[in-house]
Amino acid sequence: MFFARHFKHLYVQVIIGAVLGILVGHFFPALGVDLKPLADGFIKLLKMVVAPVIFTIIVIGIARMSDMKALGRVGLTTVVYFEVLTTAALFIGLIVAHIVQPGQGMNIDPATLHADAVAGFAKTAQSQSLVDFFLKIIPDTFISAFVNGEILPVVFIAVLTGCALARAGRNSEELTRVIEEVSDLFFKIVGFLMYLAPLGAFGAMAFTIGKFGAASLLPYLKLMIAFYITCGLFIFLVLGAVSRYAGVSIWRLIVFLKDEIVIVLGAGSAEPALPRLLLKLEQMGCDKTIVGLVAPTGYAFNIDGVCIYLTMAILFLSQALNIELTLTQQIVILLIGSFTSKGMSGVPGGGFVALAATLASVGTIPLPAIGLLIGVDRFMGEARAVTSFIGNAVATVFVAHREGKLDREQARAVLSGEIQVSIAPPPITAPCALENVQRTL
Repeated sequence: MFFARHFKHLYVQVIIGAVLGILVGHFFPALGVDLKPLADGFIKLLKMVVAPVIFTIIVIGIARMSDMKALGRVGLTTVVYFEVLTTAALFIGLIVAHIVQPGQGMNIDPATLHADAVAGFAKTAQSQSLVDFFLKIIPDTFISAFVNGEILPVVFIAVLTGCALARAGRNSEELTRVIEEVSDLFFKIVGFLMYLAPLGAFGAMAFTIGKFGAASLLPYLKLMIAFYITCGLFIFLVLGAVSRYAGVSIWRLIVFLKDEIVIVLGAGSAEPALPRLLLKLEQMGCDKTIVGLVAPTGYAFNIDGVCIYLTMAILFLSQALNIELTLTQQIVILLIGSFTSKGMSGVPGGGFVALAATLASVGTIPLPAIGLLIGVDRFMGEARAVTSFIGNAVATVFVAHREGKLDREQARAVLSGEIQVSIAPPPITAPCALENVQRTL
């Protein structure tokens, strides 16, 4: 009875799939190698939806930015804050991966992952100039970016489309809603595909252990520990400094949001806790308008946990495959990651989708290499979600403080426990932007 109740959770299924893959790879290495198509098929399915997911989420995010214009300075402060913090998260992940080097010693031959994927790959990486890189961002036609599966051209046309919809204002409202419905559709497809993650994890771990031996698990453990520690340092040092600037203790804020954090941990996603987060931030003294604008928008544009994961995972793969990334390529990864991470907090497997999109755009690491992370990706999902959740709470507090719309006395009293807040008052009447972003997520 106990087992049946917990087996329905995808998290448990992925664990079982990974463990079974390890056992098969260890005791039947030849069979484990033959099971590689399970991981390859799962990767192809994810790659299939990367472009439309990226397109719809960027279009919606920019189109809804028109609501922020009415708030003027608040909108600018919010956008600048999001970009600074997500860039910092990407950079921190990159630095930690260089120091820890979790993938060092795996010595995996890229050709064993997918021969076609690496044909001429080294030559392309060396010959690609900065001018060529930017020219390739512009697609030959609007549709060709989707046909060819090239992510940066998709981002380019998504930005143009979003700006056009934002400029059109109310005249584009119906079209924007249609795109939101399409985005919803692809999010559901990603959700369906994630149910195949146990099979992908089984195939990936069976192949990895069968091909490279049980000792290859050690770098995974090193990566997970490094990632969790990095997320903790980001929360208490970076976000802690920001919240301290706003006059709020990061530790007390975390304790105040402990119930919501448990929800995030259980779901592996920050989205289910959004309504309670909005309520609690307002109760602790943040202005309702600021709360309704910053927190839900942050779910699309302020994904700190995913950003840390992106750069650490990419460096892990490059080290595992013995691929040296130049300084220019690492800067490109930072720039691309700032786009591909957007809108992934509430998407099942969103961090993995963002990783696939980034690798496809960078072009220096073969996309099939992400199969090496299928078995452990879910274990890092909770840290991604919690980091992004706390990051958006701190972002709301910061913007409210900057705009003079944070009641610091009430915040102090609530966080210290002097004022007990109710968790079930009448629902918040949210601004239009909040309703749309909630529906999108």
